[in-house]
Amino acid sequence: MQTIGLVDGDRGTLTSLSFALEEEGYTVVAYTDGELALAGFGTNPPDLAVLEIELPRMDGMEILRRLRQTCDIPVIFLMSKNDDMIEILGLKMGADDVVRKPLSQRVLTQRVKTVLRRATDKSRTDQKEDHIVLQRGELRIDALRHVCTWKNIPVPFTRTEFSMLQALVSRPGVVRSRDALMDAVNDAAVSVNERAIVGHIKRMRKKLKAVDDSFDMIETLTGIGYRFKEAR
Repeated sequence: MQTIGLVDGDRGTLTSLSFALEEEGYTVVAYTDGELALAGFGTNPPDLAVLEIELPRMDGMEILRRLRQTCDIPVIFLMSKNDDMIEILGLKMGADDVVRKPLSQRVLTQRVKTVLRRATDKSRTDQKEDHIVLQRGELRIDALRHVCTWKNIPVPFTRTEFSMLQALVSRPGVVRSRDALMDAVNDAAVSVNERAIVGHIKRMRKKLKAVDDSFDMIETLTGIGYRFKEAR
């Protein structure tokens, strides 16, 4: 049975939405306070969170921002204001959907089903991709086991370095800009700025050259980006 975390400042709305979601077979954990909700989600993360944007003490936007620092549970925003810019901002911050009030209980329950289905499909796809072992010449990357070897010798990479190397190795010969590498790393729930990319690349090269001093497969294109050379 999937759990829905429901956060709304109006107790009447909480009661009616909780009843509608429970009728669909979900377990509902309800909060009227943003800070209490965030603490509860940290202890027992729900399968999906429905957050009102306008909340006392901590609004829905702040809850989402903090959630995204530690997890990627699906989030649906509820908003009372008829403001397109707020809706766009919510989606840019990582909300999976936005539902405006006054809302239909049937519409919300359908949105919940749709978002949960998408999250389940994505999880299955990610699990399949995690089992893929990338082999590029002498380099081998096993994502599921977080193991990288060069000429059968293990090379220890941090989570950030590992994700960056995966992005480069996935398409040999294709140039990856610093922005593209930031996106790849940030998708792995790690925050990295553009300047840090240079340092990570240097450390990756150093670790690989410690195994094989002749390693030169990561190429820098000044002002453009980086690429993993096609195997010779």
